[in-house]
Parts: sequence; structure tokens; C-alpha cells
Amino acid sequence: MSVELKTPEDIAGMRIAGRLASEVLDFIGPQVQAGITTGELDRLCHDYIVNVQRTIPAPLNYTPPGYTPYPKSICTSVNHVVCHGVPGEKRLKNGDIINIDITVIKDGYHGDTSRMFYVGAPSIQAKRLVELTYDCMWRGIRAIKPGNTLGDIGHAIQSHAERHGFSVVREFCGHGIGKKFHEDPQILHYGRPGAGMRLEPGMVFTVEPMINAGRPDIRQMADGWTIVTKDHSLSAQWEHTVLVTPDGFEVLTVSAGTPPEPATE
Repeated sequence: MSVELKTPEDIAGMRIAGRLASEVLDFIGPQVQAGITTGELDRLCHDYIVNVQRTIPAPLNYTPPGYTPYPKSICTSVNHVVCHGVPGEKRLKNGDIINIDITVIKDGYHGDTSRMFYVGAPSIQAKRLVELTYDCMWRGIRAIKPGNTLGDIGHAIQSHAERHGFSVVREFCGHGIGKKFHEDPQILHYGRPGAGMRLEPGMVFTVEPMINAGRPDIRQMADGWTIVTKDHSLSAQWEHTVLVTPDGFEVLTVSAGTPPEPATE
């Protein structure tokens, strides 16, 4: 595994790309209302990314090995959709939860982040899942410092989710990021303390746990992209891009509307 440590120039570029990605979520949040389609959310974001920010939507036509080109500029994952939901004619309704995943490219650097949104008033279970998933992401982030390991991040996430009766999706993970959308290392959202690669200053990667209200099993839909829970239970995800600093971490995907870090227990 070849992990590229970022230079000060890289880090400066990634701070800008990360802020811009987060600002797309600030922009689209007020539009997440009952009655709008996920396709309309995509069109609004695409216009903002391309014409206002003058950035590039990284998902559009992204084609990893074995996949057809991704047809949209954002991912919209509603209710039991785990990740990579393709925007279309689905109309949001009161009680839905939705993850909107944004990646933009600015001056060659990728900024990657996602947030959960409620459509109207969520159910008690949905609200609990969304809040716990946010806590899981932050527990993973707080485990980031030089000398700690990738397993420490995964363990922090997994132990918190499972202690509250939720499950962690195993098939998808966080990833290194920079001038490429997906780089080494892979950031598993489960693991053993002390296992795996040791963290070093200059590493940049995403922490993006997918947490299910039911079992962890998933399946892929016929479009070749959309992933759903096998048991149709709700799923939630949050994502930040994080830099390992000499004494800890810096979250790079921050803007005026970024939800605050949860209080520590």
C-alpha cells in the first residue's frame, strides 16, 4: 500500500476544495423539503458547483473498474439506501432521511463530504440513527493522531454503533484522497485497536461510516450503483475529509453551515 503524504501546498489546496464541497451542502440544505425530487437536488447542486463555484463535480461520469459511468453530479441516498443513490424522479416526503454526498475538484484537488438531512419531522428511530451515526464519525475522527492506527479509528466507530444496537456496513470504507478521488489507505469503519497502518502527519483521508438500524447486510440495485440494506432497515452516513497533523487532526471539509462537533461524554 502506497500512501502519499501531502505537502504544505497540497494541504492548502485541499482546505479550499474541502470548504467548497461543504459550501455546496450549506447551499442545498434549505432545498431539502417534501415534494422536491432527488433529480432536482442534483440539478441545483450541479449548477451551483459549475456556474457559481467554478469547480468540477467529481462523481459525474466517474468510472471505477467494473462500473458504468456514474450519471449524476451528487449522490442522494434516501431512507434504506446506504450509499451511491442515483438522483432521479424520487420525490421526497415528510419523515424521510437523506444523505447528500458531494465531491468537488478545485485546481486539481478533491474535497469530499456528506451530511444527513431530515425531510420534515423524522421518526424517533430515524433521528436516533442519524445522531448516533454523526457521533460514530466523530469518535473515529477523534482517534486520529500520529502513532495511532487505522484499527483505532474503526474500533471507535464500531464499538459505539454496536453498543447502541446498530450495525456497521463492511463493504464500503473511507479512503485516501488528494489529486485522485480515491487513494490509499482504505479506512475501515470497524476494527481492532492497534491493528493496521500507523498514522503519520500529512495523511489525508475520509471518515464516512455507514450505519444501519438493522443488520449490516447490503445489496446492489439494478442500476449498478445504488446500495440498499438487505432487510430494508434505515441507513445513515456522515463524511468528513481529515488531515493527520503533527499533534492530532484537522477537518478539511468545514464551512459556515457545518454542524458542530458533538460534545464528548
